[in-house]
Amino acid sequence: QVQLAESGGGLVQAGGSLRLSCAASGRVFSNLAMGWFRQAPGKEREFVAAISWSGGGTLYSASAQGRLSLSRDNAKNTIYLRMNSLNPEDTAVYYCAGSLGSQPSNDSDQFESWGQGTQVTVSS
Repeated sequence: QVQLAESGGGLVQAGGSLRLSCAASGRVFSNLAMGWFRQAPGKEREFVAAISWSGGGTLYSASAQGRLSLSRDNAKNTIYLRMNSLNPEDTAVYYCAGSLGSQPSNDSDQFESWGQGTQVTVSS
């Protein structure tokens, strides 16, 4: 498994932006697809976005499409989730996840490594 550490969460007003980072260590990061999931209070964990091992392929949830942008820097073993036009419905704990394979997936069962999560709170 790869060890993951998220950062960049916080409190932001509606309409604002945040950039989440996820630093990886351990297993070879550059071979793996990576993803972000989130879990809001009282709700199940849901897929947000995923990126292929090379960064050439991305997959977004419907709510993320057009507002969020996922990228990676394999030299730094880090992925970045840029979130724009945030709204209160985006409030959740955001989890970085390392895939079993090299291509993006929205299926949490395809991810074997998980970070501790970072809180994002969007005020109205």
